[in-house]
Amino acid sequence: FTAVPLCLCRGKCNVTLLNETDVLVGYLEKEDCFFYSLVFDPVQKTLLADQGEIRVGSKYQAEIPDKLTEGELDTRVQEKMETKVWDPNNQLKDAQIDQFLVVARAVGTFARALDCSSSIRQPSLHMSAAAASRDITLFHAMDTLQKNSYDLAKAMSTLVPQGGPVLCRDEMEEWSASEAMLFEEALEKYGKDFNDIRQDFLPWKSLASVVQFYYMWKTTDRYIQQKRLKAAEADSKLKQVYIPTYTKPNPNQIMMPGSKPGLNGAAGFQKGLSCESCHSKCKQQTHIP
Repeated sequence: FTAVPLCLCRGKCNVTLLNETDVLVGYLEKEDCFFYSLVFDPVQKTLLADQGEIRVGSKYQAEIPDKLTEGELDTRVQEKMETKVWDPNNQLKDAQIDQFLVVARAVGTFARALDCSSSIRQPSLHMSAAAASRDITLFHAMDTLQKNSYDLAKAMSTLVPQGGPVLCRDEMEEWSASEAMLFEEALEKYGKDFNDIRQDFLPWKSLASVVQFYYMWKTTDRYIQQKRLKAAEADSKLKQVYIPTYTKPNPNQIMMPGSKPGLNGAAGFQKGLSCESCHSKCKQQTHIP
């Protein structure tokens, strides 16, 4: 095996990356056409795949059962195949569901007021109410309705059991301020490479936790402020070109020996001299090459 730089092959042949979705014969039949699938990593000093693997083929396809004939009953147990989390054909009206969601937000705000760790992270009532209005609270409320067969009385008692109100927190609340700063620093260094972010900066977090925090972090004002700051820094890096005043005499203008220069140091125009090109006398005689 001999490694040849691609720059030496340009103009002599066509070298392209092997696409896993194409047929290999299509690359071999072309004249002066070569392909590659691995690149050299100077850090690990080994050959690696240039792009992610595309899982194409029969072994990656789902096994689709035969279609039921007309009149044949489905004998499969649906409860083992899927879990029903919401029934759109329930007996409640939309207004009743909206009222229950408001109650769930109020319970979530009260639960954060009773929790010591939450009161430290959200010291104001406004912050607690905003945290209680996120999707985690709404999902818990809708799941409570489903588990209680859309009985509002039973669902209300489930939201506030005997031990106190149920507190549902997402990744935005579970992470501390120092962990969020580490995440922003890692995101600036690695981009959206969540494996490296977790391995080098947040090893105590799971990969799912890092991904969920990223997509929640993108909805915050902090993300918008950083995006504006980066845009301002990019504008400030634009180079400003300074063009000085041109004071050098034009060598193509005709000037008599000993004459005074004109405006901005340019050569003064002399009357009665012939043009070097057309040999005619002009007021402003300039040699045009």
